[in-house]
Amino acid sequence: MDTTLKQKFIELWEKYFGDAELPITFYYSEGTGDTKPAEKPTGWKCLIGALAAVRKGSSLHFNAGTLGCGGALRYLGYTTKMRPDFEYFLSCGNEKMEGERYKRTPGIVLEMMKNQQQLPVNGKNIVFKRWDKLTEDDQPEAVIIFARPDVISGLFTLANFDQVDNEQVIAPFGAGCSSIVHYPYLESLSDKPKAVIGMFDPSARPYVRADEISFAVPFSKFEKMIGYMEESFLITETWTTLKKRMDKASVKNDQ
Repeated sequence: MDTTLKQKFIELWEKYFGDAELPITFYYSEGTGDTKPAEKPTGWKCLIGALAAVRKGSSLHFNAGTLGCGGALRYLGYTTKMRPDFEYFLSCGNEKMEGERYKRTPGIVLEMMKNQQQLPVNGKNIVFKRWDKLTEDDQPEAVIIFARPDVISGLFTLANFDQVDNEQVIAPFGAGCSSIVHYPYLESLSDKPKAVIGMFDPSARPYVRADEISFAVPFSKFEKMIGYMEESFLITETWTTLKKRMDKASVKNDQ
């Protein structure tokens, strides 16, 4: 990680986004990236909730033994297995379980799962660090921002800034962890990576604020976005007006 780029972004982020929360990052590694191991869960535990500590500045690494959710194990690339009767769990349920009703029929779920891609994970650990905690030894694969709509609007517009194709941000269906790890990682392997907007999974929503969603970007694209910040709409009166509202909302939220 280029520490000059790291510091440049911190300065630009504060300039144009004020007190908005810094991004977190992830990458896969055989090592631990000088991070603490995530606590081994005693039961079911959502990854989104576990990442609250990372958002506050604690650097953590996870692996198959510290992920407390079958969905996270699958979406982060540690298994291809699904729980028994998963097609009923995600849809209408059956005599054994109550369904989440996120898909209309079990058949739709089965067809959907046929198309799910497995992550080509290169290491056994997935390392999460907040942006300001990155060192020159870290090589982030994607950047994740949890933010309110005004901040997301800036990131969304910046992601489209240098492209003719106006669909540079996607919102694929999936669990909360799929929108911040699975799909961004797959996008990082593309010649034309796109950003991923997410956190629409009702099961993950309790672990974020009511007024925030996520925006995840492959690092190669994010690096370009940083380079465009000072020639983009962020320097116009339009954004200055919006930033004033963001600043007021931040003060109000802190009171």
